[in-house]
Amino acid sequence: MELLVDLTRCEGHGLCEEAAPGLIRLNDAAEPELLTPEVNAFEADARAAVRVCPVAALRLA
Repeated sequence: MELLVDLTRCEGHGLCEEAAPGLIRLNDAAEPELLTPEVNAFEADARAAVRVCPVAALRLA
């Protein structure tokens, strides 16, 4: 499973980071960065991050 980020949609709200702190962090430009490419161990958190994003900038593939 892969978590994809559409940076053209992202507005830097940071809700993804709150939902999945072990998986996502916001960089200095308020863009989400994945802390690990392997999201299977964080599937519940990844799904939560996708769900809370107000601009649908995240998706699981």
